[in-house]
Amino acid sequence: MRKAGRLWRNEEARDAAATVLAPCRADCFVFEPRTWFGREAGLELELGAGRGDFIIARAAGNPDCDFLAVELDTQVAQLMAVRAGRRGLANLRILRMDARSLVNLMLPARRLDACHIYFPDPWPKGRHVKHRLFTPYFAQSLTRVLAPDAPLHVATDVGDYAAAIFTMLEAAGFVRTALATPGATATGFARKFIEEGREVYAGTFVPPA
Repeated sequence: MRKAGRLWRNEEARDAAATVLAPCRADCFVFEPRTWFGREAGLELELGAGRGDFIIARAAGNPDCDFLAVELDTQVAQLMAVRAGRRGLANLRILRMDARSLVNLMLPARRLDACHIYFPDPWPKGRHVKHRLFTPYFAQSLTRVLAPDAPLHVATDVGDYAAAIFTMLEAAGFVRTALATPGATATGFARKFIEEGREVYAGTFVPPA
């Protein structure tokens, strides 16, 4: 991430990033989309957005919808913000925080029109499983924040993690659909894994009625 560090030292880059990077404030415990975007519109969320390859393209192609990208790593979030800011995307905001806190505590109920979670860290070692994004509680929280029939798109390159995720979602009441999973081929990780010939396990679910 040396390139990202050098980029962030550029004043023009920081100014561009500031147009989309949500401020971190001690009093920010509730996410109100209308306050951040200045309008009422559909809202899609990507958790663990990385460099933003998927969410930036999706926001650019859907100006009538608002988008929120969440990334925990500071340098990665800054790089994504520079890329998005330079494209002048008024319908995208980038939030640097733990995705679990946002979904479990901050998002209004039934507010998301779609949620994208692509290639979350599998934490493969047994002692690290507790760090995984998906837990039964997190799956239940997703049912709270998704609007009726709003799709949850999930993809991973790890077969046993995919099986665990899909089982947790179904236990929480999610129903798997035949809808395409757009980020399964469009994220940076997806393109890399496909080029390497690795299998991608993807699914799209809707919350319980």
